[in-house]
Amino acid sequence: MEVSNSGKEGIAEIVFFDLETNVPNRAGQRFWVLEFGAIVVCPKKLVELESYSTLIRPKDLSVASLKSSRCDGITRAAVANAPEFEQVADKIFSILNGRIWAGHNIQRFDCIRIKEAFAEIGKPAPIPVGMIDSLGVLTAKFGRRAGNMKMASLATYFGLGQQKHRSLDDVRMNLEVLKHCATVLFLVCNRFPN
Repeated sequence: MEVSNSGKEGIAEIVFFDLETNVPNRAGQRFWVLEFGAIVVCPKKLVELESYSTLIRPKDLSVASLKSSRCDGITRAAVANAPEFEQVADKIFSILNGRIWAGHNIQRFDCIRIKEAFAEIGKPAPIPVGMIDSLGVLTAKFGRRAGNMKMASLATYFGLGQQKHRSLDDVRMNLEVLKHCATVLFLVCNRFPN
């Protein structure tokens, strides 16, 4: 089945996505995807067209914390009845494949975890038609105006609230941070006051 993920003008849609994973804390332990969230965005208007998120039960349930040490609330109990990756892989593939992938630090983290998750179930991973890693773009273009380049710092700088470390909330925040940074850069490039 061939899927087209292009808008009316043939421009590929952008999909902002984020993964929440366990944090390996001993030698030999691997990353497991615990949550996937994505929004599909119109490349011309930067408005959300659709969204999807799901908790994911890891094959090794013991990697999920009994009590979340972060503010994300993703605990063993939260993922115990969630679908395994194999059960949501087709949906995730359809959201990601053939679109421009966007996210914060996706090249060094999320893209790798997606490929690993698909390899684990013996299915081909989705393929992007382009990539926007906001960490790299903002480091190069926006500089250190907000301090470090963590999403939480950027969100605080622009008054967007606290990062929740839940995938769907984080991708929506990522889009808003990019919009704010682009506006600042536009104003600076056009010699408006800082």
